[in-house]
Amino acid sequence: MEVKRAKITAVGHYLPEDRLTNHDLEKMVDTNDEWIRTRTGIKERRILKDSDKATAFMGAEAAKEALEQRGVDPEEIDLIVLGTVTPDYLFPATACLVQKKIGAKNAFAFDLSAACSGFLYALSTGAMYIESGRAKKVLVIGTDKMSSILDFTDRTTCILFGDGAGAVLLEESDDGTGIIDQRLYSEGDEECSLYQPAGGSLNPATKETVENMQHYVRQDGRSVFKKATLGMADVSLEIMERNNLEPEDVAWLVPHQANLRIIDATARRMGLSNEKVMINIDKYGNTTAATIPLCLYDWKDKLNHGDNIVLAAFGGGFTWGAIYLKWGIK
Repeated sequence: MEVKRAKITAVGHYLPEDRLTNHDLEKMVDTNDEWIRTRTGIKERRILKDSDKATAFMGAEAAKEALEQRGVDPEEIDLIVLGTVTPDYLFPATACLVQKKIGAKNAFAFDLSAACSGFLYALSTGAMYIESGRAKKVLVIGTDKMSSILDFTDRTTCILFGDGAGAVLLEESDDGTGIIDQRLYSEGDEECSLYQPAGGSLNPATKETVENMQHYVRQDGRSVFKKATLGMADVSLEIMERNNLEPEDVAWLVPHQANLRIIDATARRMGLSNEKVMINIDKYGNTTAATIPLCLYDWKDKLNHGDNIVLAAFGGGFTWGAIYLKWGIK
């Protein structure tokens, strides 16, 4: 029996206009441009300063661009899967807010939380709806307003993250392209090496949690770096070996943009030259669930139909994974 395959048929994005540079951060916390660049690769990041706009707004703008690019009416969308760790509200789901904003009245929608691996998890989920025949058009969105949960007096975290959104449209492939394989992993991080201490059911918001600044990101940087470097590199090599791909067969690596050193380690493990690696961390920082679709958007004019592409990510949870696809846009 022929197996249906889902392929990306359009890509959209949204980035706030305001830029927060390393030099700006020098005036806010005890850090400097050289230290940030040499350890992370980041030069600036985008910040959504409008208090009336948040994660759903950015996701909707990215989705609108993808639909316009493909010429698809929002009412044709069957499903919206949205990856985020900064939902507008704990509930309703941000995906439902996006559904309303773009007019996708015939779609059902839900959020998926896998931190920086959120887009990969969402893409895999959306693809399975296409593959099963239960949906014909699926929007997959990665969107995060990380500035909303950053302590800008904590130099270990505030230098890393930015705001942004990316979206792709998934449809059934009729030409052999599309998502071919995926490997996703998780390992319960009971030590909470990367987390937001308060705001959930374990530590609901109180006067004390606010005063103690427990609603901001906290990270054990050394532990996360070590785990991420190993996890992303291992799973990227695994996806190549599972599909008999040699370095020369891979056109592009699309890595999560958390740290340039992690990206370099992954590329080396795969045997890829820097020319085959998408890197925009210098411009946007770590936009969490949005990094991979933002890379696809930035490189969309360089991608050729049938290109072998590996997407890879590692995130809090711990979560990590890789997806192998053949590019389906002509």
